[in-house]
Amino acid sequence: MAKKKKLTYTSLLDNKEIDSGYELALETVRRELGQHHPMYIGGRRVAAIEDFETRSPIDTDLVIGTFQKGGEAETRSAVAEATESFPAWSETDWKERVRIIRAVADVIEEQSFLLAALMTYEAGKNRFEALAEVCEAIEMLRYNCAIYEEKEGFTVPMSEVTGERSVSAMKPYGTWAIISPFNFPLVLAAGMVSAALLTGNTVVFKPTSKAPLTGLKLYAACAGVGIPDGVLNAITGPGEPFGAVAVAHPDVAGIAFTGSRDAGMWLGRNFAARQAYPKPFVAEMGSKNPVIVTAHADLDKAVDGVLKGAFGYAGQKCSATSRAYVDSAVAPDFIERLRVKTEEVIVGDPRKSTVFVGPLIDRTALAKFKDAVEDGQQDGGTLIAGGTVLLDGAYGKGCYVRPTIMTGLPRSHRLFRDELFVPFILIDTVTSLEEGLREANATEYGLTAGIFSEDEDEIQRFFASMQFGVCYANRRGGATTGAWPGVQPFGGWKASGLTGKGAGGPYYLLSYMREQTQTRA
Repeated sequence: MAKKKKLTYTSLLDNKEIDSGYELALETVRRELGQHHPMYIGGRRVAAIEDFETRSPIDTDLVIGTFQKGGEAETRSAVAEATESFPAWSETDWKERVRIIRAVADVIEEQSFLLAALMTYEAGKNRFEALAEVCEAIEMLRYNCAIYEEKEGFTVPMSEVTGERSVSAMKPYGTWAIISPFNFPLVLAAGMVSAALLTGNTVVFKPTSKAPLTGLKLYAACAGVGIPDGVLNAITGPGEPFGAVAVAHPDVAGIAFTGSRDAGMWLGRNFAARQAYPKPFVAEMGSKNPVIVTAHADLDKAVDGVLKGAFGYAGQKCSATSRAYVDSAVAPDFIERLRVKTEEVIVGDPRKSTVFVGPLIDRTALAKFKDAVEDGQQDGGTLIAGGTVLLDGAYGKGCYVRPTIMTGLPRSHRLFRDELFVPFILIDTVTSLEEGLREANATEYGLTAGIFSEDEDEIQRFFASMQFGVCYANRRGGATTGAWPGVQPFGGWKASGLTGKGAGGPYYLLSYMREQTQTRA
């Protein structure tokens, strides 16, 4: 039997032979929309006093489902269940935990097309992005298992001294509160949840309220392979009451979060202030990602990479390319080529195979897009492409916008600083690589960055100088996007992350454990 080809973001972007399973899955998922969904606490199906409804960003007439509006009481109950379950789970042989998480990966693989189709409906991802995310989640689970296995549960014999034998053993903390975002509702949730569970912690998991059903499918996959009741609990609903309990509850041993900088900073500050002693906080909080295009760039590569990096998933990625610093010698040619290709991009219903850019997630994102275009034009910016909201016909049932390129703004403008999370890129010209590096680093963020140059010395200077956690050179599949477990560990510096250990990398699991030295005389 031929080895199954691994699907990734870059391979899928140019892969026209997507299995018909996705089309069938669209129909299956469509028939299952609109149902009521409980929370899960201690293995029990739990209803809250209130519920809330979510609708598809593709077409707001499509009701995804009705979900429970979990509050502080439900969150405290879930923390109690996780805390009670911790001793038995942490003492479970680590090889058994590896077996269970691998089984979760197998379930997700069996449901690949259904989960991809659900993400299309729930988060507005096109089929390529959705299928790649499912494959990435599978790979994340298996990679975390492989690392844990390779390190033999992170128990290391130390040197003997005067007849004493010591072992360094990495041990779990306890109950973790885990909060996942809408833009990668499966892989980022799976990465955090699996890391915590694999290392012996228990979890209270809150998926984003913008895409809760994908998170509940992850819970179901875990529960279905035998993770004991109470080890993993799922709370849906608003972030405020969940966060209020998570930061103050004495039995919450750690928080893992992916989302906005404002929310992450609130969690981090309050968790530090309201606990009796410091506890671990794992956070990835977005970025304002730059790309440098030098005079020695291959412009075909650069245009393709910037287009895909800036406008993939409508710019709703923490790794999206949002600033371009282009050498003045090639800037006119680069900008014109990028304009032409951007205007050819198909915006529309992401269920269609020809669509590259789907809808924004909601009207809050749409307002941010409109404000950015208006502010930029008022302050002297020139629209090279896009800048419009699409309203005719089916477009009127979602938040659809044209991918946007703007030039001419002063570097002090807020649009060079603020993360927008929409398909909007600013282009500035520079006269040297040094100027490009300086401007690229002139941000409080530090997640992803890219360069296009055929000069090896320039590439080496870029890698040596960039204050970003994930750096790419000449990436045609996405100038600053497309990290993959076991290939590109994904984690930010500065305001983009707090651990210094990237997800999908060899050190990530360590964020969920603490060291205990065990000495025998």
